[in-house]
Amino acid sequence: MSIIKLVAFSTIITLACSNSIYAQKKGQVKMMHNASVKKLDIAKIEAILEMKGVENNGEFKITVPQNDLDIEVDGFKIIPPMGLGTWIAFTPSTDGAMIMGDIVITETDLKQVQFEVIKQGLTITAIHNHFVRNHPNVMYMHIGGSGPAEQMAMKAKAVLNKVKEMRGADPLKGTFAGRKVENTIDTKKLDAILGITGEMNNGVYKYTIGRPDAPITEHGIPISTFFGYNTWIAIQGTEEKAAIAGDFAMLEDEVAPVIKALIENGIEVVAVHNHMVQEKPHVFFLHYWAIGNAEELIKSLKIALSKTGKVGGMKMKH
Repeated sequence: MSIIKLVAFSTIITLACSNSIYAQKKGQVKMMHNASVKKLDIAKIEAILEMKGVENNGEFKITVPQNDLDIEVDGFKIIPPMGLGTWIAFTPSTDGAMIMGDIVITETDLKQVQFEVIKQGLTITAIHNHFVRNHPNVMYMHIGGSGPAEQMAMKAKAVLNKVKEMRGADPLKGTFAGRKVENTIDTKKLDAILGITGEMNNGVYKYTIGRPDAPITEHGIPISTFFGYNTWIAIQGTEEKAAIAGDFAMLEDEVAPVIKALIENGIEVVAVHNHMVQEKPHVFFLHYWAIGNAEELIKSLKIALSKTGKVGGMKMKH
């Protein structure tokens, strides 16, 4: 065997051994993490937050529909299923619980609510929009933190209370609770185009698509669809005049192709942003909006979806 071949062979063996050791260590770290975390006491968290939530595989999430806001974009009413909902999720961590949340805020809420987040020792990881030309204007603020689970629940409660204080009412109990929008679209045709099924909620038909092909972690903790790591599509209206909105979850190399596909096919990109800052690998999120023929809109979305990884499950709600 020549020296060159011998060196190449040795390199391959070394890399293989290194990968094997890395895989073993990665598995050990995961086992240690699982062994060192305790289950969330969901009953205590719900008691502190004074609201019920949803549990999934040991994680917990509350959702607060913004029923006090009367939002309109290009003549279409924006109700919670179209992306007008605050949420906060909890997952077990070595120090108790890691939380992430997306807080819907108005222009007048922003200053005081973000001050409350910092006062509580939480972090702000993003402030962005979902829409343009929305009246009144709303923004979305992502927050995060980690610590004893009950303490995290109290901090989250303080932020939600500040929103209530600024609005002068509880968004959950607002006067627009239960509002419905028109939807006469043949959703089975849309399902056939995408090859998946969605859920109808007060006139909004919504698809939620996970990214099991691209697992990520934040501070070493796996981030699930439960924590907003998904692509979603929401549509309302009629066959000929439908409004579509949603969010794309994209890896670094998917950002440019997805944006290009959306714009070239008549979909307006209204925001490109992050949810997290320490996630590995990095993930970017994109919000879009369009009005047009329902089937044509979904076909356009399918082209953009083809620029991302495999389509995941459809049961989780954003």
